[in-house]
Amino acid sequence: MLPTIRIGETDITRLIVGGNPFSGNSHVDEKLDWSMRDYFTTQRIKDTLFRCQENGINAMLLRGDMHIMRIVHEFRQDGGRLHWICMTGSEFANYQGHINQVMQYKPCAIYHHGSVTDRLFKEKQYDELKRRIAVIKDKGVPAGLGTHMPEVMEYAEEHDWGADFYMSCVYNLSLGGDRVSSSITGKANTGERFEEEDIPVMYEMIRKVRKPCLAFKILGATRRCSSQEQVRRAFDEAFENIKDTDAVVVGMFPKNEDQPALDSLYTRQAIERASGNKTAGFIV
Repeated sequence: MLPTIRIGETDITRLIVGGNPFSGNSHVDEKLDWSMRDYFTTQRIKDTLFRCQENGINAMLLRGDMHIMRIVHEFRQDGGRLHWICMTGSEFANYQGHINQVMQYKPCAIYHHGSVTDRLFKEKQYDELKRRIAVIKDKGVPAGLGTHMPEVMEYAEEHDWGADFYMSCVYNLSLGGDRVSSSITGKANTGERFEEEDIPVMYEMIRKVRKPCLAFKILGATRRCSSQEQVRRAFDEAFENIKDTDAVVVGMFPKNEDQPALDSLYTRQAIERASGNKTAGFIV
């Protein structure tokens, strides 16, 4: 198994398979969205998860919608053993009821969807965000806060919102205009802001926060995948810049290559190279 970190009472590998490709959410364009949907039948999603398991990954970070929860159930029926970290579904109107429903499928942790976090933060609905974290914690599982904005993490820590971990995007997709999840709009995420200058800013914040952080979009939703060497460098960059108590979340689309095997290899190599080269300087 790959090296692990601790989320609550669960040991989670430092590479977690992400779920956007399974849901046809490429963050590129409608054509790639549909290519993912065409490829990812229920069986292929399960096959990909089993391939991750075979390559030392022990966790999956997937949406808490009815489609994905059914697949999580079937994967377990077939012998799958990956821990499920659940992302809240922005399309559910009843937040409490949604969390109740998710809990039936036994996630090891739940985190609040970053796009909604960022919108509420911009609207200064701080008490609502704190309440949503508490709703998760009341269920007895670790509660995470997703965001694309480093300042959200800083504010949440300084004001003791109670998040147990952070889901931290290395690209600030929420900078500028109002960004709404494709699960709500029903439209492909096109023309999003992927700026390389954001990456060191989020990594700096990840290092400052004591709590575990799950860094995501380290490959820029395909924008840093022009070659396997570029992919490898992105893994190296991530593990050089996050804490030993942090992990990365990477979506996989193994249509043309064995991405679970490759990403697991890059993770092992990157952790070895980064070993012993960490900095402190926590906020709290």
